[in-house]
Amino acid sequence: MAVQQEIKSQLAKLLATEDIIVEHKDVETAQFNVHTRELLLPLWDKASENVYDMLVGHEVGHALFTPDEEPPTDIPFTFINVCEDARIEKLMKRKYLGIAKSFKRGYTELHEKDFFEIGELDISDLNLADRANLHFKIGSLVTIPFSDAEKEIITLIYDAETFTQTLAAAKALYSFCQQEAKEQVSQTPESVQSEGDIEFGSSNDSVHSGNTDSDSTDDTGSSVTDSDSDDTLEGGNSDNNPSSRGGDTCDSLEPEVRTADSLAGKLKDLVSPNAIENVYLEVTDVNIENIIATNSEIHQHIDESWAQQLENRKEYESNTGYDKVNIFEEVDLDYEKFKTDARKEVSYLVKEFEMKKSASAYARAATSRTGVLDTKRLHNYKFSEDIFKRITVLPDGKNHGLVFILDWSGSMSQVMQDTIKQLYNLIWFCNKVQIPFEVYAFTNEWKRGQEFKYEPYYKKKEYAFQIDDDFTLMNIFTSKVSGKEIDKQLKNIWRVVSCFRSYGYGNRYFNYPHRLSLSGTPLNETLMCLHKILPQFQKDNGVEKVQCIVLTDGESNSIPYHVMVDRSWEDGLSMGLRSVNGHSCSLRDRKLGKVYNFGYGWWEFTDTLLRNLKDRFPETNFIGIRLLEKRSGKYFIDRYHNWQDKRRDAIVSDWKKYKTFTITNSGYDAYFGMCSDSLSEDSEFDVDDSATKAQIKRAFVKSLKVKKLNKKVLGEFISLVV
Repeated sequence: MAVQQEIKSQLAKLLATEDIIVEHKDVETAQFNVHTRELLLPLWDKASENVYDMLVGHEVGHALFTPDEEPPTDIPFTFINVCEDARIEKLMKRKYLGIAKSFKRGYTELHEKDFFEIGELDISDLNLADRANLHFKIGSLVTIPFSDAEKEIITLIYDAETFTQTLAAAKALYSFCQQEAKEQVSQTPESVQSEGDIEFGSSNDSVHSGNTDSDSTDDTGSSVTDSDSDDTLEGGNSDNNPSSRGGDTCDSLEPEVRTADSLAGKLKDLVSPNAIENVYLEVTDVNIENIIATNSEIHQHIDESWAQQLENRKEYESNTGYDKVNIFEEVDLDYEKFKTDARKEVSYLVKEFEMKKSASAYARAATSRTGVLDTKRLHNYKFSEDIFKRITVLPDGKNHGLVFILDWSGSMSQVMQDTIKQLYNLIWFCNKVQIPFEVYAFTNEWKRGQEFKYEPYYKKKEYAFQIDDDFTLMNIFTSKVSGKEIDKQLKNIWRVVSCFRSYGYGNRYFNYPHRLSLSGTPLNETLMCLHKILPQFQKDNGVEKVQCIVLTDGESNSIPYHVMVDRSWEDGLSMGLRSVNGHSCSLRDRKLGKVYNFGYGWWEFTDTLLRNLKDRFPETNFIGIRLLEKRSGKYFIDRYHNWQDKRRDAIVSDWKKYKTFTITNSGYDAYFGMCSDSLSEDSEFDVDDSATKAQIKRAFVKSLKVKKLNKKVLGEFISLVV
């Protein structure tokens, strides 16, 4: 059965007691970088659970106990590695008593498969470094002889508790093996030496390169692979090696640790040649100032458009003789009517907010002594020191802020006005309770056909996501303007969206400003921008708690990422793009030390970005308001609750009864599904004078249903905000 890589990643993090970065990549050896805290694991698809756990535990030992410092250069890395492996495995067994079984089972399995290649050898013929390596890894499985002098060095290695002591033991081991190699040469007949058949430190006939142990790391803080130690440890291929030229100088002899080389070679065989390499992607570091179109320039463009259209109308009336018409009269009356009708919902929001805020404040209230004597308790002075007046201190509840994200895509055309109504209710609520807010609408149309000085949004980086040059966040509303100005801006946007429902995106007398045309759905790009927007909003407004509300009718497709590619028609590598593969691609947050799977559903890309945002900003609630057609409700629910989920029936029941539901296991803290048809219904009880009893009843029930829908959604929203 294949090993679950992400489970092993979590095991490594738990053992390391920190959020180290764990990556499974197409590499030959495991590596831990003690400086960057990155654990790189090969794709050991052929490794058993026991071997995998042993190798992960070994690397975590380096994470916990190997310091980030430069080792001496006069000791070959392989000798330091033998001693350091013994120390960190000893400390791991001491820290986690149960891990001793994992080490034993793993090394037992490797020994049974002869990963150390000692099956046909006489262990006593190996040099001390090889026997020490075997002793600390499989010493309980094979008999390994040591002389009295060798036992002193083995004891020195075993007793090492610090890296400094390990270096001292490695130096002693290396010196002993050098001396051992010299004695071998001096005891060998000269005729044999001249034939170049001597294998120093080994009884094997073949010459092995001095590769490092595959599950070991460079203790200097840099990841080390086999090639890093070849120059130091090669014994049979160098021109300076006496054995290759029948050498007669003992000073240049370099002993090897061939069992480490054998283990490294065998562990490479556990890596599947057809394994799909994991790709770890990062959220793009954007320059948010170049992405946001400011509130003032948005409404300046709208005002200029209205002025031009009014001028065009006057000219048209002058040329044709038609009666003068206020082109905005009808739509402005609709706005004023909605504004008046919305007062009830806004008042309800304010009441719910104040009630829940007061209850929350009372629950967090603290009672303190004032230092003023309470005359009613003076008679207790002989028995109690508590004779002072008390005061109840309530924490300040006005520490909220709201950031709204509005979907400005073409698919929103028929529901945009109903969505705006929900947004306006929340904006008027914020004004009433003096909560700062910002509203951003995402679009790809703001810069279309305009001449701009191009300023890049970000620096292209391999494995970071692409941000389209036309992507813009329009800051259509802000609490920083005066009450009179915000009302004017609300009317501006009301006029704009009134055009979208009409055929051809035009009103009877006027049209929307061309730069505010509906576009694609760059929702995922917007979520990445929130990494910069949220902390800046919190800092600018001095708020402790931020709510982020996304109003949309659907998720967008995944974003491609940058990767270096080698094209035949170009000189050298160049930056290209590649699509996200849910099977092999993951989102990595280096700051948090977490890795997120994208999943296979196209909508799961958005959920992954939201999960990362929730971890980055734990004090922020992310609320989604999803507008759905009546027939689409069950289909959307099935994304998050399958037929066997007991919660599904209750959610479907809410959809049938209230035309709304709440999903709590998506990327959002709460994902409200709302029927777009119900939003457009009028909640006012209005019937003709000649209406029958049945007509009056239907109108009354309809108005109650709409009010019930609004109150249910608004009530759940307030419970999240407080």
